[in-house]
Amino acid sequence: MVMAITPRLMRVREAARFLGISLRTLEKHRTYGTGPLYRKVGGRVLYSVEDVMDWTAGGARHSPSETTPTRVFPARPLTQEERESL
Repeated sequence: MVMAITPRLMRVREAARFLGISLRTLEKHRTYGTGPLYRKVGGRVLYSVEDVMDWTAGGARHSPSETTPTRVFPARPLTQEERESL
């Protein structure tokens, strides 16, 4: 019998370190709704490795001129046009 492994969950500080961004930037992404999916467990915010990797995949490119339908937005309030493109 094969048992499924539960996805690894990271706290905010660990997720920011994993992404190579500041803790404050990750908090801003959460506030503006531009960051990876997160979970609230009790009073803690947790990120799964899979959700963080899925979020970063939106910014994957082969060259600077490549355009794809997905995008990782900056940590700021989105414009109306950006919200509509989601």
